[in-house]
Amino acid sequence: MDKMKISTNAFVPMPVVLVGTQISGKANFMPVGWCSRANFSPPMIACGIGNHHYTAKGILETKTFSVNIPSIDLLERTDYCGLVSGAKTDKSSVFDIFYGSLGTAPMIQQCPICLECRLIQSILLPTNTLFIGEISEAYADERVIVDGKPDFSLIKPLLLTMPDNHYWNLGEISGKAWSAGKRLI
Repeated sequence: MDKMKISTNAFVPMPVVLVGTQISGKANFMPVGWCSRANFSPPMIACGIGNHHYTAKGILETKTFSVNIPSIDLLERTDYCGLVSGAKTDKSSVFDIFYGSLGTAPMIQQCPICLECRLIQSILLPTNTLFIGEISEAYADERVIVDGKPDFSLIKPLLLTMPDNHYWNLGEISGKAWSAGKRLI
């Protein structure tokens, strides 16, 4: 099968998270598709956020942020948070908010998984800033924990594809990582 050239911005389905920041003392949330684990120990996460976004200002102001994993039932509220800017719209009442030990990283009670992060490094790129945070605390709803681990079939996270800009839900398990290919060794 021949390969054809496609958009260079269309290559990876991404988890959708809600990044929480506190700006001028008020909680703010923004959906982010460019978010991934960055380090195992200590645990770190990296989020790419457009330089023009209000959320970037909040992260730089407090040196903290949260990463909240919304389930599919939060799709409308998650998308809404990306349609309006926190610079013009107060998004602090869209969700029930709680704070952890850092005190300035608002987290969302309705999200099954919430990570409280301390900013380690910010890398300025041409259009985005890559924010790398150390995960200080992780919180989960008891209902999504099975055998001591998060069960993503119960979390029902959102995925984002580009350039079609569609939300997807997680499919079924296809195999076990670091095991499925052992037959080929």
